[in-house]
Amino acid sequence: QVQLVESGGGLVQFGGSLQLSCAASGSIFSINAMDWYRQAPGKQRELVATITSGGSTNYRDSVKGRFTISRDNVKNTVYLQMNRLKPEDTAVYYCHAEVVGFTRHTYSYWGQGTQVTVSS
Repeated sequence: QVQLVESGGGLVQFGGSLQLSCAASGSIFSINAMDWYRQAPGKQRELVATITSGGSTNYRDSVKGRFTISRDNVKNTVYLQMNRLKPEDTAVYYCHAEVVGFTRHTYSYWGQGTQVTVSS
């Protein structure tokens, strides 16, 4: 079994910064892509940023230039540095990981979510 534990959410003013962290633990052989998603009230969950095991990244257009995703493959941790935050960034942020277990099967795991609130 694998657990993803997120931290770093909170309340911040317009234009402020937050860093989210998500640490994976358990029966992990390796981790492929790691992602951050978010879900605002009344809206569908959307992909915010992705990072591959090799470090390639991709972002949704609305966060490009403001958010940076990174990972530490030794610590099995993914980060999301969020700068110049806007009220429309308010959402519950979830990390997601494609984990390869010791059987070499790949499984999809989600964190519990962390609330980010940006006040105007």
